Amino acid sequence: MIAKQTQPIYVYNTLTRQKEEMIPQEPHKIKMYVCGPTVYNYIHIGNARVFVFFDVVRRFFQHLGYKVTYVQNFTDIDDRLIEASQQTGMSVKEIAEKYIEAYFEDMDALGVKRADVHPRATEHIDEMIEAIQTLMKKGFAYERNGDVYFRTLKKKDYGKLSKQPLDELKAGARIEVNEEKEHPLDFALWKAAKPGEIKWDTPWGIPGRPGWHIECSIMARKYLGDTLDIHAGGADLCFPHHENEIAQSEALTGKHFVRYWLHNGYINMNNKKMSKSLGNVKHVVELRREYESAVLRYFLLSAHYRQLISFDRETMEQAKASVERIETAVYNLKHRRKVARAGDCDPALHQELTALSQKFEQAMLDDLNTANAISVLFDSVRLANEWVARPVVSKESIDELLKWFSRYGEEILGLVKVEDGDATLDVQIEKLIREREQARAIKDYQRADQIRDQLLAMGVILEDTPQGVRWRWKRSTKSDDQR
Repeated sequence: MIAKQTQPIYVYNTLTRQKEEMIPQEPHKIKMYVCGPTVYNYIHIGNARVFVFFDVVRRFFQHLGYKVTYVQNFTDIDDRLIEASQQTGMSVKEIAEKYIEAYFEDMDALGVKRADVHPRATEHIDEMIEAIQTLMKKGFAYERNGDVYFRTLKKKDYGKLSKQPLDELKAGARIEVNEEKEHPLDFALWKAAKPGEIKWDTPWGIPGRPGWHIECSIMARKYLGDTLDIHAGGADLCFPHHENEIAQSEALTGKHFVRYWLHNGYINMNNKKMSKSLGNVKHVVELRREYESAVLRYFLLSAHYRQLISFDRETMEQAKASVERIETAVYNLKHRRKVARAGDCDPALHQELTALSQKFEQAMLDDLNTANAISVLFDSVRLANEWVARPVVSKESIDELLKWFSRYGEEILGLVKVEDGDATLDVQIEKLIREREQARAIKDYQRADQIRDQLLAMGVILEDTPQGVRWRWKRSTKSDDQR
């Protein structure tokens, strides 16, 4: 597909600390890698911000006509997985499988589309060992008692992503004391296995497992090549993970690793840092029991991705009300369409929708600003409510409004479902509503009330309007699976 947009896309590149025009290395194609979860536990709301936001980024690029190759990994071998294995008695593989399945359940609920490739670290051990051997031959890595370390001093621009010299990085980082390392900032490419740990044989004679940083470099290279257009993740990954990825990848290939680095901001809990020590880490699986998925997704997109956002009760209530406004506008359009007259779309409406489309896309073209894009979505809500209230309106006009919500509110932002999810269920509801109207017409109010109660038990709320009875789902009752 040929990219249809003609205006430039600007993104904030962490590497240069400025907004730049994003120009892919291949016309009309984008190679994009987003660091996925370490699957030793359920993902928390901070993790979800990464995956929901970059899901929208991918959708937007595809909307513009780009062919996006999207890779998101699973770290399924790591110190934390080994620790969880020792504590539970489950194997590392069993733990990884459990939480990969849980991850997909959470992300499916939040409307995050699957990546083109979801590689697992344990499936790429041979490639990692081969890369480590190459780095050793080039003098960028050295082995000590089965551990292999990257020689940071040999990479003269080490620290270019963090924008700090080595001495400052050393002072600000948590560095494991290890007398075998040549320099404190040297990092592990490979770790010798301790008794009872999962391990793989190595050419240097001592079995072990890969370090965290080498995993992403190798998986990104395998599926996207030596140079990526976009590499993304949370701000917490900037150092040391992404810094180390750059060092080892460029030392390995001799080529520029990533053109544009994108990092999203943190999430606070009630204006306090989310951390295990404070006991305020909120897992998505828990939050989904309290809030509908659309509300969580709205919250995660409601601020610019680089801004700090705070999760609290008031903010979530505002998010809930906002999602209800959007959904109600779509419900009203569908209901109004049933009694609209035939005819072409009103030229004035078409002109307004075109202007809103341009405004929406301009918001996203300027550093992927979902907050401003959502503001445009509410402009469309106001416009829809205005047209629904008109005494005379054509079906084509309503259809154009619904198409706008489908294209921008559903396909890009993923905040509303315009197409009915269960046509069979809708037919059943419409039949019950007709039966209720017939009962009221013959003054069988007892039967009419019974049908209303039946619909309410299904999670359906009836509302009388000048155009007749309309129905909508009661948000606190209807499950995501019914939608």
